[in-house]
Amino acid sequence: QVQLVESGGGSVQLGGSLRLSCDVRPVDFGSNLDAYTIGWFRRAPGKEREGVSSIRCSDGTTLYVDSVKGRFTISQNKGENTVYLQLNSPKPEDTGTYYCAARPTSWGDEHWIYTSGSEHDYWGQGTQVTVSS
Repeated sequence: QVQLVESGGGSVQLGGSLRLSCDVRPVDFGSNLDAYTIGWFRRAPGKEREGVSSIRCSDGTTLYVDSVKGRFTISQNKGENTVYLQLNSPKPEDTGTYYCAARPTSWGDEHWIYTSGSEHDYWGQGTQVTVSS
């Protein structure tokens, strides 16, 4: 099991940049973070939660939904147990609450960000991102 704490949200102007951080904290002694895939999801006002990007901790494999490809970058710092989401050239439609999530890679991660996530995944509390034009 892991606990997730997001930070880095805030207001950003169109064309600016913002970096979100997800601090991944193992709960169980000896938890191997390489067994997990970390994802970023978001919920815009009045809309369903949607996936954004994911990274497989074991080998660094990344996935992005089409709407953020070329603008957002997910990365990890294994030494600090942190996963980042760099938002470059954000658009007003990127506004929303961004959530960090984790699931054991063994559950399957190839299609995870194309869903709204599962109640069985581990979730952070969310961080707000507001993009203004």
